[in-house]
Amino acid sequence: MAKIAVEQPFADVKEALEEKGYEAQLFESDEQVSGFDLGVVRTLNDGNTDQFDFPVVSIEGLSIDEVVARVEESLNKSK
Repeated sequence: MAKIAVEQPFADVKEALEEKGYEAQLFESDEQVSGFDLGVVRTLNDGNTDQFDFPVVSIEGLSIDEVVARVEESLNKSK
């Protein structure tokens, strides 16, 4: 199952992903993160996409269910 990095403080998103069977881990927004299949961040901008070596989904303006759907969509595209 996919490993997903979730930006703090979004523990509710982490829990929702774990309920779907994903391995999710919280990280600090300024932390270098690697070894994951996908990341979930507060918002995407040019400055924060450089720190990841995997696709990233923004939660900005989305419900938890919408975030989970975007994560699954993104993971299916990368297969």
